[in-house]
Amino acid sequence: MIDVSVLFRRAADGFARQVHAVRDSQWNDPTPDDEWDVRALVNHVTVEQLWAPPLMSGASVGEIGSRFDGDQLGNDPRAAWDAAYAASLAAFSAPGALDGTVGLSRGATPREEYCWEMTADALIHSWDLARAIGADDALDPEISALVYERTLPMVGQLQETGMFAPPVPVPDDAPLQAKLLAILGRAA
Repeated sequence: MIDVSVLFRRAADGFARQVHAVRDSQWNDPTPDDEWDVRALVNHVTVEQLWAPPLMSGASVGEIGSRFDGDQLGNDPRAAWDAAYAASLAAFSAPGALDGTVGLSRGATPREEYCWEMTADALIHSWDLARAIGADDALDPEISALVYERTLPMVGQLQETGMFAPPVPVPDDAPLQAKLLAILGRAA
């Protein structure tokens, strides 16, 4: 059986490596996601980490409200990321943490599924950040394969949310990483 919290840690560690590789002059550089520069991308993933502890503790989206709106990085983006990540990792790794449900905006969601979503997000955004800063953009092959397998059947649903660019065509024999990125609208 796959321990999703271990995969979450590996994926988020990959994002953390990229955060710590950002040079001071790169925070305003563009990313593959047209909406975000490097700082906004890191803030986005940091905010996702900030949501995890209260959600995993039983708080509702309404109770959390706008607490994490805006820039959460302050004067030290790396330290802000590290603190948010440490708290989310603790929330996902606690004994029994993945049992039951968490209240997301779409309703009650299995905690394990929420952890999978956070894993996929950290994985994909580590590629975005690596591309933006000119770092090694190779993704964890095991996690990439699992995320691809879980995401492929949902591509249509993801497109309906409007949060993803249309899939990018790739040859059938493209590497798995390229296929994963392509279904999420990214050209490797």
